[in-house]
Amino acid sequence: MKTYFLIAFLLSNIYGIAQTKIKALKVTYEQESNGKTISPQSRILLFTSKENALLTNEENFAALKKNYPESVKYVSFTDHRLYSQTFFNNKDGYITVDSLSLKKQQFETTDETKVILGYLCHKVKTSINSNIIELWYTKDLDFKGAPTTLGQNLGLVLEMTRNGNYTIIAKKIERIKNMDRHLLLPDPTAISMDLISYNDKIWKSKFKSIPVFKNEVISFNEANKSNDSIYKFANGTVIVRKIKFPKLKKHDLIFLDLEEQSNGDAYDRTGSVFIIPQTKKQSFLDGLTNGVNVLPIYQNGNGKNYQGIVATDDYEPLVELMRFFTPFGVHHFNQFRLKDKIWSDAAYYRQDISELHSLLDNEEVYIGTFIGNYDKGGHKISMNITIHDSENSMFHDTKAIPVFNTTNIMEMGGQEYSTLFDVEKGLEVTFRLKEPLKKARLRYISTGHGGWENGDEFLPKPNTISLNRKQMMRFIPWRQDCGSYRLMNPVSGNFENGLSSSDYSRSNWCPGTVTNPIMIELGDLEAGEHTIQIQIPQGQNEGGSFSSWNVSGIIIGE
Repeated sequence: MKTYFLIAFLLSNIYGIAQTKIKALKVTYEQESNGKTISPQSRILLFTSKENALLTNEENFAALKKNYPESVKYVSFTDHRLYSQTFFNNKDGYITVDSLSLKKQQFETTDETKVILGYLCHKVKTSINSNIIELWYTKDLDFKGAPTTLGQNLGLVLEMTRNGNYTIIAKKIERIKNMDRHLLLPDPTAISMDLISYNDKIWKSKFKSIPVFKNEVISFNEANKSNDSIYKFANGTVIVRKIKFPKLKKHDLIFLDLEEQSNGDAYDRTGSVFIIPQTKKQSFLDGLTNGVNVLPIYQNGNGKNYQGIVATDDYEPLVELMRFFTPFGVHHFNQFRLKDKIWSDAAYYRQDISELHSLLDNEEVYIGTFIGNYDKGGHKISMNITIHDSENSMFHDTKAIPVFNTTNIMEMGGQEYSTLFDVEKGLEVTFRLKEPLKKARLRYISTGHGGWENGDEFLPKPNTISLNRKQMMRFIPWRQDCGSYRLMNPVSGNFENGLSSSDYSRSNWCPGTVTNPIMIELGDLEAGEHTIQIQIPQGQNEGGSFSSWNVSGIIIGE
């Protein structure tokens, strides 16, 4: 509130002065990278008088043409204030004032000089965020200003170079005899904000955001019920809602963000974010609503029935967007103190899912999150998806085809654990392509489980991936950096050897991390049937303990 009244007072005083004609300069700058002009359309414009300056660009200042969001900066040389103003459309404007940054700027003087556009310029240097900035300014024109907020009080800055490879240089200086003074002043109708709120609003205007979940509880609890928009299944351990994706541009980048806190569960758990394809006769939603045994059964000869894990002519498995793992009790158990340990308040996961562009573009989808747990408090999550403009994306012309997903997200609803790798056949899936697929790749996620000394969670096991009986890749999915995430694990067990349970290396995951997909090159695929086989030497059972492997695969190609 104090910021609002301060800016309102300052603007009222500025506009209390008669709007007269004044003498000014117009300086046009071009941006260069490694000696090449970045874009003629990105020219920076500086309009400056004895008292005020406007910093904008050609697009925003063009007559009768407005590009939103339209961001400009105003400088008051009399009281050393910097105003930042943005309009998001032709009526919603926001403004903030910074009275400190111009005063705090410090420069190292040099003896170097050179002539720019006929004016003698002096060089100063400074360092900002480990970047070396060189400014060339002149005092011959008796005007001040600069192409950025840096160096506004030096004189008239005609060139700025960052790290020797990026340059803003003046190309033209024009005198204006009669300029309306109000053009160099902020808009008094703009809504005042503090600097942090203003910068946050500008930042979030650069991308589209789709909220998915906000502080939703995932727990094994009969009281954890569905509501009008969030559907809960498997005794509350799976949450689902329907969202609509906008029409995506060709090169858009798509990111998934998830924040997790323990709401009572102390253990590291498997988590998965997924969408439910509904392009065929049957979908995983049937299993969620009517019970897991209505889903297609996969058998590989080991005597068990695995529900809904492979594609058939009438069914597509879940599309896994992200595989993540909760840490040991972050947030809820932070009261368990250790010397020199300051626990994180939450686990944060962020992943680029742009390769799944074709499954999301202009689609209304069921999107869900699973965390396996048998705790009444369970876990609390918030999740959203952001869409960002980009000039290039390697997946813009690709098609994504879900083939298999053995993660038993209905674990608490009776879905069989993925123990199918205890026989040599492992997982074998035949899929049919209606059209040829060029530059095909398998988006493959694999994590091993079995949390005792001889369980596959702690034993490196090779994964062999074959296509049409030909081996395409053999590798060991393994993580050795788990100790890096110790501060998210307040109740991880501590052992006599000085290690915590969360320190130990694991089969491609750590408590508090995302497991990244592996892209496996498959080459060009002809139309017709193809068979993918996954083989893993799964460990033997010990008493009531068993190992399992959660693997998911999506074919991506042009």
